[in-house]
Amino acid sequence: MLIGTAGHIDHGKTTLVKALTGVDADRLPEEKARGITLDLGYAYTALADGSVLGFVDVPGHEKLIHNMLAGATGIDFVLLVIAADDGPMPQTREHLELLDLLGLTRGAVALNKIDVVTPQRLAEAQAEVAALLAGTGLAGSPVFPLSARGGEGVPALRAHLDAVAAGTARALAQGRFRLAIDRCFSLAGAGTVVTGTAHSGKVGAGDTVIVSPPGRSGQLRARVRSLHVQDRPAQQGQAGERCALALVGDFEKRDIERGMWVVDPALAIPLRRFQGELRVPPGQAALRHLQTVHVHLGAEDIMGRVALLDCAEAGAGEAALVEILLERETLALRGDRFVLRDAGAQRSVGGGRVLDIFPPTRHKRSAERLALLAAMRDNDPLPTLSLLAARTGAGVDLARFAAAWNLAAPEAEALWARAGLTLVRDGEGRLGFAGAAWSALERRLLDVLAREHERAPDLTGVERERLRRMTSANLPRAAFDALVGELLAAGGIAQTRAWLHLPGHVASVSAGDRDLFTVLKPLLDAAPFNPPRVRDVFRASGTAEDVVRQLFRRMARGGELYPVAHDHYFTAAAVANLAAIVRRLNAERGMARAADLRDIIYGDGGGGRKVAIQILEFFDRIGYTRRVRDEHLLRGGATTHAWLDE
Repeated sequence: MLIGTAGHIDHGKTTLVKALTGVDADRLPEEKARGITLDLGYAYTALADGSVLGFVDVPGHEKLIHNMLAGATGIDFVLLVIAADDGPMPQTREHLELLDLLGLTRGAVALNKIDVVTPQRLAEAQAEVAALLAGTGLAGSPVFPLSARGGEGVPALRAHLDAVAAGTARALAQGRFRLAIDRCFSLAGAGTVVTGTAHSGKVGAGDTVIVSPPGRSGQLRARVRSLHVQDRPAQQGQAGERCALALVGDFEKRDIERGMWVVDPALAIPLRRFQGELRVPPGQAALRHLQTVHVHLGAEDIMGRVALLDCAEAGAGEAALVEILLERETLALRGDRFVLRDAGAQRSVGGGRVLDIFPPTRHKRSAERLALLAAMRDNDPLPTLSLLAARTGAGVDLARFAAAWNLAAPEAEALWARAGLTLVRDGEGRLGFAGAAWSALERRLLDVLAREHERAPDLTGVERERLRRMTSANLPRAAFDALVGELLAAGGIAQTRAWLHLPGHVASVSAGDRDLFTVLKPLLDAAPFNPPRVRDVFRASGTAEDVVRQLFRRMARGGELYPVAHDHYFTAAAVANLAAIVRRLNAERGMARAADLRDIIYGDGGGGRKVAIQILEFFDRIGYTRRVRDEHLLRGGATTHAWLDE
């Protein structure tokens, strides 16, 4: 268990930690010389069961609130220290307010310095403490009168902390690993060492991690050489524990600083804005739209602005949905707590938790968007996923969803099953569709085909890429291919060469067109990879140019010709052979280039380059290949164009 101190300066926090652990948490020479805590201090003590109780000692000075907040991140239990002679002071109240905004509800009060007050004053101080805690997350916490310097009452507090620790379930190491860095230093024999509290997951010696957000040297990849957990050498650390990680990689100590994160590579997602919910503390001024604030998140303090989404102004004690706009990148995940301080860092103006790290750029205040943010308040991701999948016709990016909620693979798979999603593989990722949304896409596709058959009965059907755009312009190609595959397998649609159509639809070609095409087709077959253009067919056959053009258009609708370029039609057999050549080039060389295709189909005499380019551009256009600079790569879903290789 991790215990964090809180309270006004000179109320004895560090002295009490030493009385409880035997460790002086003031480590800086200046702290020892001045007798005040300036930065975070750490102390550990063994428990009877062999586990370790950790203490994070925070400074109490009003100008060091940023350090206090960095230390409060990730603690399990609050030890609020109040001097009996002074009673609650300004930083006592401010620290308590901050702890409340961070959602901390477990704690105890050490009423210190009872050796310098009268019984009457002690009673008054106890009443003041009770009044102070009323209405906060720590209301009802036990109060321990004691003297940290003299030792009176300290054993009772220690016994209570031991009992609480014994009754505290070990934090579940769910999700992928994350640690907010609050210290970085060099150590002989270990190299660069970072310390912090593990927010989630597990980490072990030999693991690869990312230090992010990108700093002077960009995002840093590192290997964990060794680690200490709760001040002891260990092979593995996990959520809820203080970890010191010795990192090795292509970086120096100066590249890492407080506020950065050590994370599993899947969670290295730098961001400059997120949406969340917050509450304005009672007694504070109203929070204004686009107000400039200090954003305390993890161990970081970043300047930013707060955009109100569901109100024009958030008054004292009120809650609001917000978007936080940051001046520089950081990391965050759904559920992370944050605190907002005013531009001068003099007072707290709000605090809450992150809901969405991938907010939209438009329609942020629509009723649908606010309803989705409301669903994200639920700690169970199922309501959010279900609502998102029902509304997203293009599917939910499941890798991104899992990262935002920090779901490890087993947790994610269980969630997809609970949600009843239709899963579609898209490259290395997957898309998730709600059952109703998937069925709606099927109906939409069938409706598009029916309307196209009615509009153009002489067409065999609709070319695959055009049908995808007509069904849903933003539907990923992998999802469309899966949709078509299901309908083909079930007999809901049929395919004739490049065209998809309803099973009962048959395109008709008139007898006159068939007779004329029989006469002209040998001209195309004579040079299948560079057939004569419409004007050349007219010259060779004497058939009027416009008659040839209209005939070829009608035959293309029936799937017997392909308009590779303007007025340049190839037979279906020629296109299939060209597709096979492009596939072979991709298999042998990883891509197809115009020069290579020209050499194969026209020889190495130097001619035909322009036509070869047009052929490859045609394959790009129909979705068989995609162009990357001068290379044409077979698309992942190109197996769905098997007709091209017939």
